[in-house]
Amino acid sequence: MTIDQKAAQELASRAHEVGRVSGRNGWLDLLQRVSRGRFGRQRGWTRVPKLDTPWQDTLSGERQGWRERAANLNGEFAFSVDYQVCPDCQLGWVEQPYTLPEYQRCGLASAGLAALRIEHPGLSWHTLGGHLRDSKGFWEAVGAGVPGGYQQRSPCAHITAG
Repeated sequence: MTIDQKAAQELASRAHEVGRVSGRNGWLDLLQRVSRGRFGRQRGWTRVPKLDTPWQDTLSGERQGWRERAANLNGEFAFSVDYQVCPDCQLGWVEQPYTLPEYQRCGLASAGLAALRIEHPGLSWHTLGGHLRDSKGFWEAVGAGVPGGYQQRSPCAHITAG
């Protein structure tokens, strides 16, 4: 095991140390709500800030209305996953978990997903799309004993697919 892999395991144990950026914009949010989504939508890629905390929770740079949970190690993202929750339907979705190759199998993805489940108790967790053949083992491992098991499910009417 390399020094960086040991550091990644330590980082996984700190998944509860999360810095947050809301990304809310009061006027745009109000305009979007009043117009029922016709106006006030931001265009283009969202700029995702980099925080000085081991883990961060920010707006997703790829999916409007979604959040990104990421782990920082040695000044770069070591792991990230987009997620969305619907408290009304008691559902949660995760999409595109990614760990840099040198940090894979160090527990970052498991710790990040577990932290989301702890922060949003009682939800059934899913993904939007099918799983790649080589990722089935990963999803079986992280989905064991998890309500929903990270099985494919379309978003509810309260959220967008992004």
